[in-house]
Amino acid sequence: MTLPDVPIGTRVVVRYRIEGGFTDALGYLRSRDEAECTVETKRGLATIRLADIVLAKPVPPPPAPRGSRGS
Repeated sequence: MTLPDVPIGTRVVVRYRIEGGFTDALGYLRSRDEAECTVETKRGLATIRLADIVLAKPVPPPPAPRGSRGS
């Protein structure tokens, strides 16, 4: 499955080129057009040029929060 095949709202990880190397965006795919996509991460919206993407794939939902360890 490639990023154009992933439905909007799916949790994804996207590895893309930045100056000096690569970085990842982990979050929910919020929009996509012929030039770029937007991923909603914990730090906010990341707008990524499709030409800079080297890998993108859907990932499972985050694990459920752990309960407290009270006595």
